[in-house]
Amino acid sequence: MPFKYTPAAKGKEVKPPQIPSPGNNSFLGDIFTSEAPSDKQISCGFYKQEAGKPLEYYYDYDEMKIILEVEGEYTIADETGNKVSVAPGDVFYFPKGTTITFQTTGYGYAFFCGLRPNGTA
Repeated sequence: MPFKYTPAAKGKEVKPPQIPSPGNNSFLGDIFTSEAPSDKQISCGFYKQEAGKPLEYYYDYDEMKIILEVEGEYTIADETGNKVSVAPGDVFYFPKGTTITFQTTGYGYAFFCGLRPNGTA
């Protein structure tokens, strides 16, 4: 079976589609989804959070993110009080059932991989 490929010009360098958020400043787009039964599919792509209102997101699936770019102050917090000032290269694991708040004064850009079907952000 051949591998799949998406060049940066169609992946990292393209702003992901907007997702519903309080300030309309959150963006996420799937690049690939595994070919498996829907309850076992993994999807990956890019996430961007821009300055403005924070995004509070409930994860009903497991997800991991690696931070690629940060401009300004970018924080990620959970419902237990854990809060991190994010930098490029930081890696996060958000277990199913976690509520995460993303907030930035500039922008944060990340690559993600989640245990979910395509387009179910």
